[in-house]
Amino acid sequence: MVDVAPGSITYEDIAYPYPVKFLPLTLYGQDVRMAYMDVPPAGAANGRIVTLLHGMNFGGFYFGGPIQALRNAGYRVIVPDQIGFGRSSKPIIPYNFHDMAANTRKLLASLSVTKSAIVGHSMGGMLGARFSASYPDIVERTVLCNAIGLTDVRWQTPWTTADEAYKATMAQSRDQLYQGFRQTIERYFPDAWKLEYEKYVRIMYAPTLSADWPRLAMVRAIYRQMPYLDPVVYDWAHIKSRTLVIGGERDGENFPALAKHVAQTIPHGELKLIPNVGHVPHLQVPELFETELLKFLNS
Repeated sequence: MVDVAPGSITYEDIAYPYPVKFLPLTLYGQDVRMAYMDVPPAGAANGRIVTLLHGMNFGGFYFGGPIQALRNAGYRVIVPDQIGFGRSSKPIIPYNFHDMAANTRKLLASLSVTKSAIVGHSMGGMLGARFSASYPDIVERTVLCNAIGLTDVRWQTPWTTADEAYKATMAQSRDQLYQGFRQTIERYFPDAWKLEYEKYVRIMYAPTLSADWPRLAMVRAIYRQMPYLDPVVYDWAHIKSRTLVIGGERDGENFPALAKHVAQTIPHGELKLIPNVGHVPHLQVPELFETELLKFLNS
């Protein structure tokens, strides 16, 4: 078995690229805190702000490259860890994109942000769609990168309760858990596996060795229901901002066609597919992704 030390379920032992701060919130009667990075421009400020929204198997820690590229271009960059993820609290609550969008709005308001570009990756793409449709006055531009939830899966996938998912997870051996996480990360990088990607497997696995793993396992069982319970396919037509739908074309067999449909459904949508790239372009082809992102934001 791979040698991994037990890890905190709130990721205190995971290096973040910039200092992390916390916003106190009360959700469903529970006092929680939302972690975030607020990174100033590296040089001359252009007066604009970008908010980065992470995916389901990550936190803000994996955005180091895009943050650096954006701040070098004069942007202030805000990167929240959604409640239930990264360094934020892990309450057992009914997770949904409405709450996540509202929490993100509260964070921006607390930082006196009235306009921001919204960039969401994977699950963050679903959240970005909900945020941009719900709060159009705040959103300057929207970028949906390899978003999940591109179809309404309620009629394609059998329902699994949180208790069933939790029991199945807790019944797995350590080796099964590790291999499951590795297979997930491997799917993100088809034919492009690098040793450096192994760290993301270890980040996912380390909390399973913690005494707090049962709590995180239940939280994961609940929030993994969101694409089923809270589809965003009906949000796209209500996004008023100019929007870039971007992603690696090898993110699943149907991704190019589905991404094209999303871009066509958004009133001011446009599409950019990256050849021979999988689910996480900002890690697999960082320079190309950052170039396309800045080209869109600056255009």
